[in-house]
Amino acid sequence: MNYQLIIFDWDGTLMDSIDKIVICMQAAAEQEKQVIPTEQSIKNIIGLSLLKAMQQLFPTLSLPEQEALVAAYKCQYTQSRHIVTPLYDGVKDLLIRLKARGYTLAVATGKGRDGLDRMLQQSATTTLFSATICADEALSKPNPSMINQLLKRLNFTADQALMVGDSCYDLEMAANAGVDSIGVSYGVHSSQTLIASKPVTIIDCLATQLENYI
Repeated sequence: MNYQLIIFDWDGTLMDSIDKIVICMQAAAEQEKQVIPTEQSIKNIIGLSLLKAMQQLFPTLSLPEQEALVAAYKCQYTQSRHIVTPLYDGVKDLLIRLKARGYTLAVATGKGRDGLDRMLQQSATTTLFSATICADEALSKPNPSMINQLLKRLNFTADQALMVGDSCYDLEMAANAGVDSIGVSYGVHSSQTLIASKPVTIIDCLATQLENYI
């Protein structure tokens, strides 16, 4: 393959943040006196923009109630700094190697801009990415808006790009943009779920396997 641009999802792909998202989502529901969603139902919406996630988790609520849950979740996440969300083992070294080899790196995430910027700073990875795009800057995955904006901003064509993610929303977004994808098996969706989106492959360890396919 002749990929030049590698676009990564964040939560569940680069950063081990799934448990924190589940805890904070359940706390937000409790704060707003709503039925607390199950762990699996929350995992199933990771990758979507927050409002779309709330609409899927709480479909019978009014828009103002769903928006209140978004605000509550953001508050819970910010206040839960004691819950550590490290990069997965070897990921930072992988990103450094890829950049040194001349690849352009980018992020397309369901996180909001404030949240992603905090995580980039916390993980000391800001300078490794040429561009990042968040849920509050584009239509939610699996709409191709995020990838299309990155392609335009960085001046690449779809055939030069690769999307790497842990959810079907990541891989469907890539397919909708005409971009190849690779799934990772350790995130929110199983390999069985991911394979339906027809990725190039599914890998079990990003740090040791990705370079075999680019």
